[in-house]
Amino acid sequence: MSKIPMHKASDPTEDLASALDEAGCLVVTDMFNAAARDRVRNELEPHMPEAAGLTMLDDPDSFYPGCTRRTTGLIARSEQAREFAVHPVSRALYDHHLSANCEHVRLHVTAGLEVGPGARKQILHREEDPFSFFPLPRPNLILASMWAISDFRADNGGTQLVPGSHRWEAGREAQPDEIALAEMPAGSVLYWLGGTLHGAGANISEDWRYGVILTYSLGWLRQEENQGLAVPSSLAATLSPELQTLTSRTMHDALGFFDPRIGS
Repeated sequence: MSKIPMHKASDPTEDLASALDEAGCLVVTDMFNAAARDRVRNELEPHMPEAAGLTMLDDPDSFYPGCTRRTTGLIARSEQAREFAVHPVSRALYDHHLSANCEHVRLHVTAGLEVGPGARKQILHREEDPFSFFPLPRPNLILASMWAISDFRADNGGTQLVPGSHRWEAGREAQPDEIALAEMPAGSVLYWLGGTLHGAGANISEDWRYGVILTYSLGWLRQEENQGLAVPSSLAATLSPELQTLTSRTMHDALGFFDPRIGS
């Protein structure tokens, strides 16, 4: 079976970037502590749907498996998620993989995801699939991250990834021995490039598996999550310049102009 490279957060960032370049995915351990995990859970809990009754709610034809709790809009809902979004390791990796092709990087998706017992595995896909006018293999358009709030194991829904698939030509399908499952302790972060095939794993355990997704994209692309609406203007005005840029509150070259007097 293929393997996902693993590094520590204290390792040189060039080593992390090189491993991600090669495999298209990477686990980085020791990224955040138990206090941060508890904080983000507590901040997001009021926005998560009730777990009761989810066990049998699944449409096998749906892209999103059932038996799962989800919430989006994390910048507005969690101060801890804001800190995750600007973590130095994430910044170094999105600078390396994305910044050569854009003036600013933007947040593409923010979500909390808790996979419950009985959840089926998700179909393998690429973060960059909506941008189908770029032929495969595409240039780097997106960098994704999954923050392990709980342990990720093969039996509790650890993310499926296909190392090396970010370089595949169109039409090639992953074979079972090419699929790896992200196993990492809580406090780790899984990174993958937007061209890497991946999908949530099946949870055949009795535990809920909790992760926070933060993805980044080139600033001139249409972001999947509309950050301009997901982050209220009153909150945006209080954010750091870096977060204001990530949430599309600044222009990208000639793109995104507006009259600040409107709505003031």
